[in-house]
This record gives sequence, structure tokens and C-alpha cells, in this order.
Amino acid sequence: MANERIFKTPFSAVYPLYVQKAERKGRTKSEVDTVICWLTGYDEQGLQSQISKNVDFETFFNEAPQINPNADKIKGVICGCRVEEIQDPLMQKIRWLDKLVDELAKGKPMDKILRK
Repeated sequence: MANERIFKTPFSAVYPLYVQKAERKGRTKSEVDTVICWLTGYDEQGLQSQISKNVDFETFFNEAPQINPNADKIKGVICGCRVEEIQDPLMQKIRWLDKLVDELAKGKPMDKILRK
């Protein structure tokens, strides 16, 4: 499986990069946590637990309480791929998360990022 490497990457290794990307653009760690929790259904404690347990992306999404029903409204290109056309469900979830953090870093209003 070509995507196995990202699936087995610890979420805790990538999380600080999400935070750094957002903070470089004037956003906050709290906002990054908000978009992650919106997508996955984790609460703040659950998110921090997953980070401290050092779970990989596959486990992180498999144990997510509930993927937001509006996640399919996430559209656009990330890493050269249209997120709505990604066939692998796990890869699509990872790219949805990448897209949300990207939108946050680009200064998009939180209401639009959270598809309200």
C-alpha cells in the first residue's frame, strides 16, 4: 500500500507541525484543536490523550468518536489532489484535516472552516 507510511506516522509527530503552520500565520493552537475536534468528534481531553498515547494516523481516525457529518463539504486541492475525489477513506480523512489546517493558516474565518 503506497499510503502505508503516512497511515503509520504518529499523529503526535505531525500535530506540532499543524500548530506551527497556523501560528506562523497568526492563528492559535486552540484554533487548530477546534478544527481537529470538529472533524473527529474528539473533545479536548480525548485529543490530548491520543497525542500523549503517540497513536498513528490510522488509529487516530479509527478511534475518532464521530467524523463530522459536514466533512463531505470540505472541497478543494491539497497536496495536488482534490480532497473530494480521494478514494481511500483514511487518506481522505487525513487530507480533510490537512485542508482545514491550511484554510486556518490562510486566514479563512472559523465559521467557514467549520462549514456552518
